Amino acid sequence: MQFIRIMGRILAIDYGQKRVGLAVTDQSRLIANGLTTVHVKDLMEFLRGYISREPVDCIVVGLPVDMMNRPSDASRYIEPFIRQLQKQFPDIPVERVDERFTSRMAMQTMIDAGLGKKARQNKALVDTISATIILQSYLEKLSFTSKRL
Repeated sequence: MQFIRIMGRILAIDYGQKRVGLAVTDQSRLIANGLTTVHVKDLMEFLRGYISREPVDCIVVGLPVDMMNRPSDASRYIEPFIRQLQKQFPDIPVERVDERFTSRMAMQTMIDAGLGKKARQNKALVDTISATIILQSYLEKLSFTSKRL
């Protein structure tokens, strides 16, 4: 009898001071999909609920760095969140991914998709797309690494 292990999803977080963009992979871990945007105060409750319903094997969080590759000002509020995340979900590894230019890339994605100016002003949508870009970047890094081995 052969058992097939169902892989858990990879969850990406674009953490902001007010809103948090979230994205997840499909069960095969091939495609990054925007999930939602939640208010920062509701994030841990949302994550507890989501992780109780869906298997999550890894959480990817955007790493804010400046052009000199140093932690940016945003690091001061993301680092306490990372510690809280690791305490709340000790069995799920947390990975970091450079998030430089993700907001700009999200805006360009919206333009390329033909969204009007009013839709592009939806900051929640920008945050969700940014999380999706962070997750896609992580998936590409995994793919590149596995091909080199």
